[in-house]
Amino acid sequence: EKSTDSSKTQESAMKKKQQKKTKGDPKTGQEEESHTCWGCRFPLLFALLQLALGTSVAVLGFLMAGISSSLLVRDTPYWAGIIVCVVSLVGFVMLCISYQPDEKTCVQFTVKLTYFLLSAVGLVACVLAVAFAAHHYLQMTKFTCDTILESCQCKLDTADPLGRTFIYQDAADCGSLTSMLNLYLLLQMVLNLIAALVCLSACFVMWKHRYQVFYVGVRFYPLTATEGQQQKV
Repeated sequence: EKSTDSSKTQESAMKKKQQKKTKGDPKTGQEEESHTCWGCRFPLLFALLQLALGTSVAVLGFLMAGISSSLLVRDTPYWAGIIVCVVSLVGFVMLCISYQPDEKTCVQFTVKLTYFLLSAVGLVACVLAVAFAAHHYLQMTKFTCDTILESCQCKLDTADPLGRTFIYQDAADCGSLTSMLNLYLLLQMVLNLIAALVCLSACFVMWKHRYQVFYVGVRFYPLTATEGQQQKV
Protein backbone atom coordinates (compact mmCIF):
# COMPACT_ATOMS: atom_id res chain seq x y z
CA GLU A 1 0.00 0.00 0.00
CA LYS A 2 2.83 2.39 0.82
CA SER A 3 4.44 1.70 -2.56
CA THR A 4 1.19 2.39 -4.36
CA ASP A 5 0.70 5.63 -2.39
CA SER A 6 4.24 6.79 -3.22
CA SER A 7 3.75 5.99 -6.92
CA LYS A 8 0.48 7.95 -6.91
CA THR A 9 2.15 10.97 -5.28
CA GLN A 10 4.98 10.83 -7.84
CA GLU A 11 2.49 10.67 -10.71
CA SER A 12 0.52 13.61 -9.29
CA ALA A 13 3.72 15.62 -8.89
CA MET A 14 4.71 14.87 -12.48
CA LYS A 15 1.26 15.93 -13.71
CA LYS A 16 1.50 19.21 -11.81
CA LYS A 17 4.90 19.93 -13.37
CA GLN A 18 3.56 19.19 -16.85
CA GLN A 19 0.56 21.45 -16.23
CA LYS A 20 2.85 24.27 -15.14
CA LYS A 21 4.92 23.85 -18.28
CA THR A 22 1.85 23.83 -20.52
CA LYS A 23 0.38 26.89 -18.82
CA GLY A 24 3.56 28.77 -19.60
CA ASP A 25 6.37 29.27 -17.18
CA PRO A 26 8.14 32.60 -17.56
CA LYS A 27 11.49 30.80 -17.48
CA THR A 28 10.57 28.44 -20.27
CA GLY A 29 9.11 31.32 -22.27
CA GLN A 30 12.33 33.26 -21.86
CA GLU A 31 14.33 30.22 -22.95
CA GLU A 32 12.16 29.79 -26.06
CA GLU A 33 12.49 33.47 -26.89
CA SER A 34 16.26 33.29 -26.44
CA HIS A 35 16.50 30.45 -28.96
CA THR A 36 14.44 32.33 -31.57
CA CYS A 37 15.41 35.60 -33.21
CA TRP A 38 13.39 37.98 -35.32
CA GLY A 39 16.02 37.90 -38.08
CA CYS A 40 15.68 34.11 -38.39
CA ARG A 41 12.01 34.21 -39.34
CA PHE A 42 11.34 32.42 -42.63
CA PRO A 43 10.65 35.03 -45.34
CA LEU A 44 13.01 37.74 -44.08
CA LEU A 45 16.30 36.39 -45.45
CA PHE A 46 14.75 35.35 -48.76
CA ALA A 47 12.90 38.66 -49.12
CA LEU A 48 16.06 40.67 -48.46
CA LEU A 49 18.06 38.63 -50.98
CA GLN A 50 15.29 38.90 -53.55
CA LEU A 51 15.04 42.66 -53.05
CA ALA A 52 18.80 43.16 -53.43
CA LEU A 53 19.11 40.87 -56.45
CA GLY A 54 15.95 42.16 -58.14
CA THR A 55 17.06 45.77 -57.75
CA SER A 56 20.51 44.95 -59.15
CA VAL A 57 19.06 43.12 -62.14
CA ALA A 58 16.56 45.90 -62.88
CA VAL A 59 19.16 48.69 -62.61
CA LEU A 60 21.60 46.76 -64.78
CA GLY A 61 18.86 46.13 -67.34
CA PHE A 62 18.02 49.83 -67.58
CA LEU A 63 21.73 50.63 -67.96
CA MET A 64 21.94 48.15 -70.82
CA ALA A 65 18.89 49.74 -72.45
CA GLY A 66 20.65 53.11 -72.27
CA ILE A 67 23.69 51.85 -74.19
CA SER A 68 21.76 51.32 -77.41
CA SER A 69 18.15 52.00 -78.33
CA SER A 70 18.03 48.98 -80.65
CA LEU A 71 18.50 46.37 -77.92
CA LEU A 72 15.51 44.07 -77.54
CA VAL A 73 13.54 43.70 -74.34
CA ARG A 74 14.78 40.15 -73.92
CA ASP A 75 18.37 41.43 -73.99
CA THR A 76 17.72 43.94 -71.19
CA PRO A 77 16.06 41.79 -68.49
CA TYR A 78 14.90 44.57 -66.18
CA TRP A 79 11.52 42.80 -66.25
CA ALA A 80 13.01 39.86 -64.37
CA GLY A 81 14.36 42.21 -61.69
CA ILE A 82 10.99 43.93 -61.30
CA ILE A 83 9.25 40.57 -60.84
CA VAL A 84 11.76 39.51 -58.17
CA CYS A 85 11.31 42.85 -56.37
CA VAL A 86 7.53 42.31 -56.30
CA VAL A 87 8.11 38.83 -54.86
CA SER A 88 10.26 40.33 -52.10
CA LEU A 89 7.55 42.87 -51.21
CA VAL A 90 5.02 40.05 -50.83
CA GLY A 91 7.54 38.29 -48.58
CA PHE A 92 7.76 41.39 -46.35
CA VAL A 93 3.95 41.47 -46.17
CA MET A 94 3.92 37.82 -45.12
CA LEU A 95 6.53 38.60 -42.48
CA CYS A 96 4.25 41.24 -40.93
CA ILE A 97 1.29 38.84 -40.65
CA SER A 98 1.17 37.05 -37.31
CA TYR A 99 1.65 33.31 -37.71
CA GLN A 100 -1.23 31.02 -36.82
CA PRO A 101 -1.00 27.23 -36.99
CA ASP A 102 -3.19 25.36 -39.43
CA GLU A 103 -3.50 28.51 -41.58
CA LYS A 104 -6.73 29.48 -39.88
CA THR A 105 -6.88 32.95 -41.43
CA CYS A 106 -7.73 33.50 -45.08
CA VAL A 107 -5.27 36.40 -45.31
CA GLN A 108 -2.34 34.25 -44.19
CA PHE A 109 -3.19 31.48 -46.66
CA THR A 110 -3.67 33.97 -49.53
CA VAL A 111 -0.36 35.75 -48.89
CA LYS A 112 1.56 32.48 -48.58
CA LEU A 113 0.03 31.15 -51.79
CA THR A 114 0.76 34.43 -53.59
CA TYR A 115 4.37 34.38 -52.39
CA PHE A 116 4.80 30.78 -53.53
CA LEU A 117 3.32 31.41 -56.99
CA LEU A 118 5.26 34.65 -57.52
CA SER A 119 8.47 32.93 -56.45
CA ALA A 120 7.80 30.29 -59.10
CA VAL A 121 7.15 33.02 -61.69
CA GLY A 122 10.35 34.80 -60.61
CA LEU A 123 12.26 31.53 -60.99
CA VAL A 124 11.01 31.10 -64.57
CA ALA A 125 11.73 34.76 -65.43
CA CYS A 126 15.29 34.56 -64.08
CA VAL A 127 15.98 31.32 -65.96
CA LEU A 128 14.73 32.93 -69.18
CA ALA A 129 16.90 35.99 -68.54
CA VAL A 130 19.96 33.74 -68.07
CA ALA A 131 19.18 31.89 -71.32
CA PHE A 132 18.74 35.10 -73.34
CA ALA A 133 21.89 36.67 -71.88
CA ALA A 134 23.95 33.54 -72.54
CA HIS A 135 22.70 33.34 -76.14
CA HIS A 136 23.50 37.00 -76.78
CA TYR A 137 26.92 36.66 -75.15
CA LEU A 138 27.82 33.67 -77.32
CA GLN A 139 26.79 35.59 -80.41
CA MET A 140 28.87 38.62 -79.45
CA THR A 141 31.99 36.49 -79.07
CA LYS A 142 31.68 35.64 -82.79
CA PHE A 143 30.76 39.13 -84.04
CA THR A 144 32.79 41.19 -86.50
CA CYS A 145 31.72 44.80 -85.99
CA ASP A 146 32.19 48.03 -87.95
CA THR A 147 31.08 51.58 -87.10
CA ILE A 148 28.84 53.02 -89.85
CA LEU A 149 26.96 56.34 -89.46
CA GLU A 150 26.96 56.39 -85.63
CA SER A 151 25.78 52.81 -85.46
CA CYS A 152 27.62 49.59 -84.81
CA GLN A 153 26.90 46.90 -87.40
CA CYS A 154 27.96 43.37 -86.53
CA LYS A 155 27.95 40.13 -88.52
CA LEU A 156 28.46 36.53 -87.54
CA ASP A 157 30.04 35.58 -90.86
CA THR A 158 31.51 38.34 -92.98
CA ALA A 159 32.07 35.96 -95.93
CA ASP A 160 28.34 35.31 -96.24
CA PRO A 161 26.64 38.22 -98.06
CA LEU A 162 23.21 36.99 -96.97
CA GLY A 163 24.20 36.64 -93.34
CA ARG A 164 22.23 38.45 -90.67
CA THR A 165 23.48 41.89 -89.65
CA PHE A 166 23.00 43.09 -86.07
CA ILE A 167 22.74 46.86 -85.79
CA TYR A 168 23.30 48.73 -82.50
CA GLN A 169 22.06 52.29 -82.78
CA ASP A 170 23.57 55.28 -80.94
CA ALA A 171 27.00 53.65 -80.73
CA ALA A 172 29.92 55.67 -82.00
CA ASP A 173 32.58 53.18 -80.84
CA CYS A 174 32.03 49.47 -81.49
CA GLY A 175 34.93 48.42 -79.27
CA SER A 176 33.57 50.08 -76.12
CA LEU A 177 30.01 48.93 -76.89
CA THR A 178 30.94 45.27 -77.29
CA SER A 179 33.15 45.29 -74.19
CA MET A 180 30.44 46.93 -72.04
CA LEU A 181 27.74 44.64 -73.36
CA ASN A 182 29.88 41.56 -72.70
CA LEU A 183 30.44 42.70 -69.12
CA TYR A 184 26.78 43.51 -68.56
CA LEU A 185 25.66 40.20 -70.04
CA LEU A 186 28.02 38.27 -67.76
CA LEU A 187 26.72 40.18 -64.74
CA GLN A 188 23.14 39.51 -65.81
CA MET A 189 23.83 35.79 -66.08
CA VAL A 190 25.39 35.65 -62.61
CA LEU A 191 22.77 37.82 -60.87
CA ASN A 192 19.80 36.12 -62.51
CA LEU A 193 21.22 32.68 -61.73
CA ILE A 194 21.58 33.58 -58.05
CA ALA A 195 18.08 35.11 -58.02
CA ALA A 196 16.69 31.93 -59.60
CA LEU A 197 18.35 29.81 -56.90
CA VAL A 198 16.92 32.06 -54.17
CA CYS A 199 13.40 31.81 -55.62
CA LEU A 200 13.79 28.03 -55.95
CA SER A 201 14.93 27.79 -52.32
CA ALA A 202 11.95 29.87 -51.18
CA CYS A 203 9.55 27.59 -53.07
CA PHE A 204 11.22 24.49 -51.64
CA VAL A 205 11.08 25.76 -48.05
CA MET A 206 7.42 26.70 -48.35
CA TRP A 207 6.55 23.36 -49.96
CA LYS A 208 8.45 21.43 -47.30
CA HIS A 209 6.87 23.40 -44.46
CA ARG A 210 3.40 22.87 -45.91
CA TYR A 211 3.50 19.20 -46.86
CA GLN A 212 6.43 17.54 -45.07
CA VAL A 213 6.86 19.16 -41.68
CA PHE A 214 3.43 20.21 -40.48
CA TYR A 215 1.25 17.33 -41.59
CA VAL A 216 3.82 14.65 -40.87
CA GLY A 217 4.07 15.98 -37.33
CA VAL A 218 0.32 15.93 -36.90
CA ARG A 219 0.14 12.36 -38.09
CA PHE A 220 2.96 10.98 -35.97
CA TYR A 221 2.59 12.91 -32.72
CA PRO A 222 -0.56 10.97 -31.65
CA LEU A 223 1.25 7.69 -32.35
CA THR A 224 4.14 8.64 -30.09
CA ALA A 225 1.72 9.74 -27.40
CA THR A 226 -0.18 6.45 -27.49
CA GLU A 227 3.06 4.49 -27.41
CA GLY A 228 4.10 6.43 -24.28
CA GLN A 229 0.77 5.72 -22.65
CA GLN A 230 1.07 1.99 -23.43
CA GLN A 231 4.55 1.90 -21.90
CA LYS A 232 3.24 3.56 -18.72
CA VAL A 233 0.40 1.05 -18.46
